Amino acid sequence: MSRAFTIPSSQRRLRLPQAMLPGLLICLLLAALPAVAAPAGAENDAAMKAALAAARGGQLAPGQVEALRADPRLPWLEFARLSRDLDRADAGQVRAFLQRYDGQAAAASLRSLWLAALSRRKDWSALLADWRPQDDAGLLCARLDALQSLGRAGPDWNAQAQALWRQGKSLPDACDPVFAALAARGALDEALRWERFDLAVAEGDAAVMRTAARGLPAAAQALAADYAAFVQAPHARAAQWPRDARSRRVAAAGLARLAKTDPDGAERQLAQLAPALGMDEAERGRVLYQIALWTVASYLPGSARRLEAVPASAYDERLHEWRVREAMARGDWKAALEALRKMPAKQREDSRWRWFEARMLEKTGRAAEAQALFRQTAATPTFHGFLAADRLRQPYALCPWQPPEGSGLRAEVARDPALVRALALYRIDQPGWAVREWSDALSRFDDARRRTAVALAQEQGWFDRAVFSLGKPPEEQRLYALRFPLHHDADIRAAARRHDLDPAWIAAEIRAESVFNPAARSPANARGLMQLLPGTAAGVSRRTGLAYAGADSLYDASTNIALGSAYLREMEDKYGATYVAIAAYNAGPTPVARWQSQRPGFDPDIWIETISYKETRDYVARVLAFSVIYDWRLNGDALPVGERLLGRTGGARKAFACPAAAQ
Repeated sequence: MSRAFTIPSSQRRLRLPQAMLPGLLICLLLAALPAVAAPAGAENDAAMKAALAAARGGQLAPGQVEALRADPRLPWLEFARLSRDLDRADAGQVRAFLQRYDGQAAAASLRSLWLAALSRRKDWSALLADWRPQDDAGLLCARLDALQSLGRAGPDWNAQAQALWRQGKSLPDACDPVFAALAARGALDEALRWERFDLAVAEGDAAVMRTAARGLPAAAQALAADYAAFVQAPHARAAQWPRDARSRRVAAAGLARLAKTDPDGAERQLAQLAPALGMDEAERGRVLYQIALWTVASYLPGSARRLEAVPASAYDERLHEWRVREAMARGDWKAALEALRKMPAKQREDSRWRWFEARMLEKTGRAAEAQALFRQTAATPTFHGFLAADRLRQPYALCPWQPPEGSGLRAEVARDPALVRALALYRIDQPGWAVREWSDALSRFDDARRRTAVALAQEQGWFDRAVFSLGKPPEEQRLYALRFPLHHDADIRAAARRHDLDPAWIAAEIRAESVFNPAARSPANARGLMQLLPGTAAGVSRRTGLAYAGADSLYDASTNIALGSAYLREMEDKYGATYVAIAAYNAGPTPVARWQSQRPGFDPDIWIETISYKETRDYVARVLAFSVIYDWRLNGDALPVGERLLGRTGGARKAFACPAAAQ
């Protein structure tokens, strides 16, 4: 007779599916590691890259983790493994990670993803247990949904849900059950619906307008639907709307939106609706502003008339600038001067507008009055400041600042765990994670430590930290060595010699395009240091015989600089002037041809300022100013910017000095 034996629980062996064993071993191994690992050098970079690729593919082996146990990037390796499929992740492993790295960027990043996964699972108890304050609207709604579903909605639940409701932009689907519950609780009345409706009108979002109106009485809902239809496509029925403030706001919003694509149509409809609805100056001004802006931005006929029709109360800095440009584009120097003097005083103090006020004084025969403005402008290290210094035959104003560095500060900052992780992550081409760690580190740094961190980042080739992390105190704008890095010097000089270009111009283009990041890639697929499109690079290669091995070869610094500089040479030869070549490099040949035909023979500074595209207008001025600063960094003096923008590279060079007023 056989006997059945019961094995004591203490002696039972857990049998796991084979596929779970590697993950469990990795989890146990990671749990045994210190929360803050010791810094590691570049010797682990290749191994970490391989391990991250394996983790993302579900193939991470325990041996890979063991080999990297002292690497500061270890939290992100586990992040890569866990975040691969959080909808099916083991909750115990995730919570162990969140506890182990609590307070670090990796844990904060995973927590947001984990909470979203729990929301999709509708695992409300787990979501509330793992909750930490979040900014994401979808997660905030998920938390409220969890509280409501579990019967734990406290006395402030309605107020929190109403706060989310009170916005005119679209919200995630996770908010729908929250607002349904809010309505069921009797806390989403007509006033709140109209409140969100009005916010959506201000945003010009017809879909949210319709959403907000659901639940209104039938007549009100029908009117709201007609309002929403008008915002999408203005119609004649608006003349029959109630003559009240909401109708006028909707009319202004819809016509302002129409003005961006059809300023003529918006102008005609405004003439009909304004008296019918009793629109006041502010409401009409909102529409007239957009009509004028979208007319003058293309220098269409009627620009001056439409600018004049905008009430003074509706003018802002943007429209003030366009009124000046429009007059300059017509060569009406008196009108341009009058427009300049209608700008707010603070706006007129900008070096750009001081320069053009002085230039318009010259153009209207008042050169003596211009001298004081030229002197003020020449004290600034800007494109227009350099132009003013040329006009006055003065040295360029440049006042480098060297901040004091506290004893031991560099070593202290270099040891900061978050900064260590940031620099190490950037080194293996993980910029998103690197920026999260960087932001975490800088949140605890004072100004001196922040500047030290920027210097450490630059030493490792992370040059854009100077652009994004300097400038809080104004004097940080004068940290030129950090803000204008010198890198790839041999390639830049070789390309300059080959194509007879100023090396300072090439360096300035790199600084403007990528801040010396060879891995930069734009949404338009421009790549590398000089942000070349693969098609452009291929064409340059065919015409010049320079080496090009496909799109990915543009991430090679030498290849990118060689091809980008050759393209600059082509633009210079085609247009005959550097400032036009810079515009073409940014905007392409078609708009440049249009601008040249619209304003032939214009002075370079006025032609640049009347470029239609803000991006290109600012880009040309920026690159020319950067060229001067890079010339100073490379040579200690500089070509005059007035000669540089015309492509002249010979003649006397300019010295630099620090005016007493600028120190």
